[in-house]
Amino acid sequence: MTWDWNGSEVAFRVAADEQTDDVLQVLDEAAGWLGARGITQWPARFEAEWVAEAIARGETWLIGVGGRVAGTITLDWEDPLWTDLGGSAGYVHRMAVRRWAAGLGVVMLGWASDAARHHGADALRLDCVSSNARLRAYYEARAFVHRGDVAVGGAPGQRRDEGPVTWVSRYELDLSAA
Repeated sequence: MTWDWNGSEVAFRVAADEQTDDVLQVLDEAAGWLGARGITQWPARFEAEWVAEAIARGETWLIGVGGRVAGTITLDWEDPLWTDLGGSAGYVHRMAVRRWAAGLGVVMLGWASDAARHHGADALRLDCVSSNARLRAYYEARAFVHRGDVAVGGAPGQRRDEGPVTWVSRYELDLSAA
């Protein structure tokens, strides 16, 4: 399928190990933008080790528009935050766009829905910091249903067994109805 954003073709390519810096630049730009608005969705800076495993598994993608890196998304097939709910699902993590590509997230969610469906998943799931009302409304406006809030260890954007606790809101899109 061909994806379009503002009249330009959107390319989704699996991120290679040597593109880790590209992934980190997009994430850090988005984290800085969020932080400047007082939103603690993510840490101020991402570490390469936080994304290395997903890149090595081929689950992190770079999104290009007009030959420029416009965003990144990780789509994987398991998430311990969801073990209480059954069914097969794709899980969106670390979805971010460069500021010049604001609005591209809708295309990225459409792509992730199609990729999860193609993988045989019944749902697309994601989470965000519970206090991020604007992002929660964004997901709800795109037919994602709130599936409860859970506590995770570590700073926002991390998942650890220790450290501060962050509350996240889980959202699910039923792919059989979409």
